Amino acid sequence: MATKLDKVPVVIVGVGWGGGIIAAELAKAGIKVVGLERGEDRSTADFQQVHDEYRYAIRLDLMQDASKETVTARNSLEEKALPMRQWGSFLPGEGVGGAGVHWNGQTWRFLPYDFEIKTMTDEKYGPDKLGPDYTLQDWGITYDEMEPYFYKYEQTAGISGEEMPLGPPRSEPYPTPPMISTPILDRFKEAATNLDLHPFMMPSANLSEAYENPDGQTINACQYCGYCERFGCEYGAKTSPNVTVIPTAQNTGNFELRTDANVLEILHDDSGTATGVRYVDVKSGEEFEQPADVVVLTSYVMNNTRLLLQSKLGRPYNPETGEGVIGKNYCYQILGGATGYFEDEKFNTFMGAGALGATVDDFNGDNFDHSDLDFIHGGSLSITQTGRRPIANNPVPSGTPSWGSEFKQTSLQYFNRSLSVGAQGASIPHKNNYMDLDPEYTDSYGNPLLRLTYDFTDQDRGLYEYLSKRGAEILKEMGANTVEERTISDHWDVVPYQTTHNTGGVIMGADPETSAVNNYLQMWDVDNVFVVGASAFVHNGGYNPTGTVGALAYRAAEGIQQFIENGGQLVKAEKKNQSVV
Repeated sequence: MATKLDKVPVVIVGVGWGGGIIAAELAKAGIKVVGLERGEDRSTADFQQVHDEYRYAIRLDLMQDASKETVTARNSLEEKALPMRQWGSFLPGEGVGGAGVHWNGQTWRFLPYDFEIKTMTDEKYGPDKLGPDYTLQDWGITYDEMEPYFYKYEQTAGISGEEMPLGPPRSEPYPTPPMISTPILDRFKEAATNLDLHPFMMPSANLSEAYENPDGQTINACQYCGYCERFGCEYGAKTSPNVTVIPTAQNTGNFELRTDANVLEILHDDSGTATGVRYVDVKSGEEFEQPADVVVLTSYVMNNTRLLLQSKLGRPYNPETGEGVIGKNYCYQILGGATGYFEDEKFNTFMGAGALGATVDDFNGDNFDHSDLDFIHGGSLSITQTGRRPIANNPVPSGTPSWGSEFKQTSLQYFNRSLSVGAQGASIPHKNNYMDLDPEYTDSYGNPLLRLTYDFTDQDRGLYEYLSKRGAEILKEMGANTVEERTISDHWDVVPYQTTHNTGGVIMGADPETSAVNNYLQMWDVDNVFVVGASAFVHNGGYNPTGTVGALAYRAAEGIQQFIENGGQLVKAEKKNQSVV
């Protein structure tokens, strides 16, 4: 039987960027918060050792344990879903700081077009541009309304960047200057300029200089060691929740962090009001009930969705009828691009940082005309110098054997003689791409696994091919002897790593019939539950998602505080309006 604990004003489930921001903002306002994290605690000191590519990049030490909990996956409704026995296509993080520990630090704001994508697309191209099978809709908020929250997140994280010629408008410059450019990035920028494109340095959470944020937390300057993605930063120079918002929350005395606490259920009464959560101590096996006035889900996309479905909160999405909202609009990311092979030149590809890169936005959003194209949106095209590590990086031209002496010789030849231009392409929601509970497979606690149904669409294929051709053009202008465009596979495959940028499942909007949460990320159906993270994204844009997650978290924190201060009165009568507080 679960031990019932004393009631608290707010309990948050998952302590990464979303949970850390919510905790810090509410705790600073004097509100008591308990944060439940099923993984272990971490700090900068935990990574002060020799860089271990095998431990972190291959064995995935910072990721969720797939032997205890995973997802099942299939390409269509007719197929039987099977469990992912080891992580491949994406990498859910675990532990204090979540994915904010092992991320690369590429930090963007989604475009104004993203937030009003349905309205703007219909106005320019007509309502039948994609067809009825794509569940495109606006986000229920505009970029102008979001802009202050974007900047607040960038101030907290100290983001290093410069003006983006075709990017979203800014009220203030980035808190710190851009990272140091390199010969590789300079060559990309020169080639892009020659092609009449508009290159700029990528905005980065690997800071160009030491910085103290408005909460008094210090972030150090990047050392360009090349061990960011899948690794924690031993210098405290890659901004993470662990060096910013989490210590800020703890310093107030109003935040209690509980690790090894795996939440199994959101508790609620007959009226649908949440009363708290039930969790298990993963080390002792003991169960607890944590009563709370407000429950905030701040976990990974798939975990947010699964916990709502498992707790029977909200209306599950039905792809056959189009009804329901929980699990709806799952989106991935379309990673087109190209690789160039240089026969007579070597590059210092082993050096770098997670967000050391240069980008063009000319093919992102609606920055180019789509009238004669069979897709909408686009993606950012970048060359990044993230640090090419020896085990997992073996670029070879097509036709090279995948093992043996010829493979070894060729991979050594091109380890520092190849460069890639990659796209972060938008993913547009389709009625058959969604999440629900698997009817057969369960986790180590006997609860159903989340089932992911996803496959590439005609929209994805058209966008992928277009962005790959644009990347190839830049590499040819950079002087590559051979250029190979990436090609999209016939179906989405769970085995090769592609991106961890999963979005959707608990989407935001202005209408409770077509969205799960309002623009403060408060559930329409359960007033005292807020669901924070990329699960709120109505589609996935042409950038990495973390900057937009951070901005939405700051807005949600504002809404939660008002909800508490107003005695639980977030005006329900105005649910159809865009602003609900």
